[in-house]
Amino acid sequence: MTTSINTPSFIEIGAQSAGGIGEFFAKVFDWQFHPTGDRGDGWLETGAIKIGLHGNDPSPGVVPYFPVTNIELAAEKVRELGGTADDNIADEEGFGRFCNCTTAEGIRFGLHQRT
Repeated sequence: MTTSINTPSFIEIGAQSAGGIGEFFAKVFDWQFHPTGDRGDGWLETGAIKIGLHGNDPSPGVVPYFPVTNIELAAEKVRELGGTADDNIADEEGFGRFCNCTTAEGIRFGLHQRT
């Protein structure tokens, strides 16, 4: 169900202004910011993993996504352990499949299956 790698495979940052946050982190860490769409969303190229950015987030924050080999089985395991996992699994071309989750205590994290 999971891979042997225990480090996040993707990070998502939610902010009021994704473009502003993208430019901020790009300048602080010398990363490349890639804007997408009309809302200022985009992603950061870090050299190690990609970091997604989205704006208009009512609960701004950083969400780590952990790698799994079977996202449906991993989501079911999260639910069995008292957490929540979205029923709709997003498939983002070039990035993989994603499922947003929370622990029973409300801590946000996600599952990421590379395609």
